[in-house]
Amino acid sequence: MKNIHKKFPGVYALNAIDFELKKGEVHALLGENGAGKSTLIKVLGGIYRADEGEIFIEGKKVEINDVHSSHAHGIAIIHQELVLVPHMTVAENIFLGREPKVAGLVNKDKMNQDAQELLNTYEMNIDAEALIKNLTIAQQQMVEIVKAISFNSKILVMDEPTSSISDKEVAFLFSTMKTLTAKGVGIIYISHKMSELEAICDRVTVLRDGMYVGTEVVEEVSKDKLIAMMVGRELANYYTRDYQITEEVILECRDIHDGKMVKGASFYLKKGEIVGFAGLVGAGRSELMKCLFGLTKDYSGSILMEGREIKISCPTQAMKIGIALVPEDRKLEGLYKIQSVRYNSTIEVLGQFIKGIFVDSHKEDEITQKYVDRMRTKTPTLDEKIGNLSGGNQQKVMIGRWLAMNPKVLILDEPTRGVDVHAKAEIYSIMNDLVKKGMSIIMISSELPEIINMSDRVYVMAYGKVKGCLDHTEVTQEQIMKLAAE
Repeated sequence: MKNIHKKFPGVYALNAIDFELKKGEVHALLGENGAGKSTLIKVLGGIYRADEGEIFIEGKKVEINDVHSSHAHGIAIIHQELVLVPHMTVAENIFLGREPKVAGLVNKDKMNQDAQELLNTYEMNIDAEALIKNLTIAQQQMVEIVKAISFNSKILVMDEPTSSISDKEVAFLFSTMKTLTAKGVGIIYISHKMSELEAICDRVTVLRDGMYVGTEVVEEVSKDKLIAMMVGRELANYYTRDYQITEEVILECRDIHDGKMVKGASFYLKKGEIVGFAGLVGAGRSELMKCLFGLTKDYSGSILMEGREIKISCPTQAMKIGIALVPEDRKLEGLYKIQSVRYNSTIEVLGQFIKGIFVDSHKEDEITQKYVDRMRTKTPTLDEKIGNLSGGNQQKVMIGRWLAMNPKVLILDEPTRGVDVHAKAEIYSIMNDLVKKGMSIIMISSELPEIINMSDRVYVMAYGKVKGCLDHTEVTQEQIMKLAAE
């Protein structure tokens, strides 16, 4: 890709970008949210048309005007947001738009057979006739990968492919990638997880503010240099922890069961403390927090808030007693994507500026601006649709929304998933500030460095139970994985 330009109203998304992918290599594309990575990929995939620039495949100049022409040139993209149809089967999703037919009718038997062979070839224990909506997020991610592979692509783009899958599935994904590159497939790999670069990538190109910064060989460049290239400076104190914990227990859960995933989980949380929850996909961490927030009504066991036993039957009740939850899937469970930053920031605190039929718009703007400033959210205006913001800025609005109700306990489920390194550092700093002021935080994360460095204590879950608790001074990745795999 040479001299690629792309403008949107008020935004120069790509400014003279050059990018090169070699046959059989894994080339990482790095940059903060909003750096231009996704826009560049959408130009390659025919979703956007570049205002200027040229694209060459195997030395020949090509015109990519739409998704079909991109596929015709051997390009397949696995987007960060899954684009599967939930009410259709795995096979129907894999072959959507190119179903095998006999006499003009879809040959379902052949489609199911071909899909199952593909799944079996890559050792994926998934039924081709299962409905997508009945699969876990991790399984859906693997279906997306099989779908992309099924095009016999020369160029495969993976946008945050490991954000929703377990370590075991990550290892399998990397093995699959090596098989593909050995066959000459070139892979463009977008990820915010620096640890993955060494494991799988050959080269890395960094973008910043829509401009090309540089390309480096992974074996020859340090993590600190890449961070500096992405943010324009060194990030000091990446993990921030400079607060004192009290001995006061603010929340305690005893023997919680939800009848499905959670099978007798117990833990406690002190005032002004960050407690991490680690475990493999399906361990029951998110489900336990849904009991705490009233999203699961039929649970058994005891929940004590400030020493008093309570029964939480709905989110409204949880919020009244001071519990807030930032969910794992912000786009599915948290954001109103077609609404503004203002709407998304204040939806939980309507009572602060609506009195009867009167709306105090000045107060609404004041609340929104307060948390936009506090979270250092980048948005052109408060009226901007939240769906137009980068992933990191969407996450900041989500956290700011719950801070507006001033909770005592803040539950953060995968708070930095799909968030760039700079936004991560900012979120860690905000978490540190919150606990310094007496708030207590529960953090679920699949990123072990995050869990280890930001938590005062780490509870490890497996099969719906708490398998152990590790103190900040003794926790290691090996100890976490040993408990998680019991």
